[in-house]
Amino acid sequence: MNPMKTIKIDKITLNIGAGKDQNRLEKAKILIKNITGIEPVKTVTNKRIPSWGLRPGLPIGYKLTLRKKNAYDLLKRLLEAKDNSLKESQFDDYGNIAFGIHEYIDIPKVKYDPKIGIMGLEICITLTRPGFRIKRRSLKKAKISKNHIIKKEEAIEYMKKEFNVNMGEE
Repeated sequence: MNPMKTIKIDKITLNIGAGKDQNRLEKAKILIKNITGIEPVKTVTNKRIPSWGLRPGLPIGYKLTLRKKNAYDLLKRLLEAKDNSLKESQFDDYGNIAFGIHEYIDIPKVKYDPKIGIMGLEICITLTRPGFRIKRRSLKKAKISKNHIIKKEEAIEYMKKEFNVNMGEE
């Protein structure tokens, strides 16, 4: 196989949206720290939506990005919480995967915390190949050719092979 076609995990992003409820916002921060042991980053609004009571600069959630070995180890635990099964609709056409966990107590090694209660989170996985750096580098940026982009089928095959993921029904 061509070494430039090998797929690996670029990053995993954990996200909890709390809206404008400050109490739920603090619980989200504690939860992400309990799962990973790393302090999460606050997300703030950019738009003003009066009907939702949002204005620019208002904190609405927490997120955390993990890369390399940390991402790989955490992903194994997160997939275990989903019984190692994902749906085809959770994969996009560019090799990204997104799924949610309804209750954090399903994740192995995470105990129930009465201060948090029951809460869920969203997980986004970004896959990459060697050569993807050309679209992010500072000098002479370039597009990735169509035959080098990770397709949905390749992402599904990678997850089956690497993490023993079962494809569930829609």
